[in-house]
Amino acid sequence: MQRKPSWLKAEMLGASHTANMNRLISRYKLQTVCESARCPNRGECFEKGSAVFLIMGDECTRNCSFCAIKTTKNPLPLDSDEPKRVAELTKEIGLKHVIITSVTRDDLEDGGAEHFARTIREIRKVCGESIYIEVLTPDFMGNTSAINAVINEKPTIFNHNLETIKRLYSKIRPQADYNRSLGLLKYVKENIPEIITKTGIMVGLGETDEEVVTLMKDTREAGVNMLTIGQYLQATKQNLPVKEFIHPEIFRQYKEKGEDMEFLYVESGPLVRSSYYSLDLETIINNEGKRGM
Repeated sequence: MQRKPSWLKAEMLGASHTANMNRLISRYKLQTVCESARCPNRGECFEKGSAVFLIMGDECTRNCSFCAIKTTKNPLPLDSDEPKRVAELTKEIGLKHVIITSVTRDDLEDGGAEHFARTIREIRKVCGESIYIEVLTPDFMGNTSAINAVINEKPTIFNHNLETIKRLYSKIRPQADYNRSLGLLKYVKENIPEIITKTGIMVGLGETDEEVVTLMKDTREAGVNMLTIGQYLQATKQNLPVKEFIHPEIFRQYKEKGEDMEFLYVESGPLVRSSYYSLDLETIINNEGKRGM
């Protein structure tokens, strides 16, 4: 693997919080994408008492070349008690904003949409209606019935990551489709406008600045409210190598362009990941409420 530049040194924060969080996650027999995807910010997020819960197992039916999560054609059956355990741990940690994501489960007729819906319902049942719930979903193969099962539960944020620019899909996400993912985000916003829509991408995979800006325009035209842009990092030797380490100044320029496009929120930086926030969600929502979405 390539040597990382100085601006990609993540601080090792919150060792005691990380150990405590890992104990709780293990006790509840849950997974986090923080660990499964080797997120560079997991120490910082654990220190804040937040985590991204990974539901429906830790093996994916797709083999995206950037991802560290294991791939299988025959994942284990869904754990019917998992939504309840996610809700109970969310309450024990005291989260105000909980993020739920999953592996892709193309083996399931609805892609696991009802499992997402049950998790949302359990969290609200245990933690109350005031909690912010963010879902980061797969594309459900564009199945609108599956999408409806999730959005009818009215999560605060519906996130689906485009991951990369259109030209690189066949190499980076061979079982996905750029237009299908963009259409999913547009469908959510058009059908339940009050749900905040969000997407995230990685750079450093061989894209051009012009292609990134085109993607940003595509997402705004689809009604996407929030955007994250981060540096791709090679997680294992089996994953694609980094093409380029993008300088922080370029990330700053992407953020400015996103703000000019009037995204509700843009987070752009080398260590930014899809669920990373420099501001708390309540502040973001309140600021947007002053001007309307």
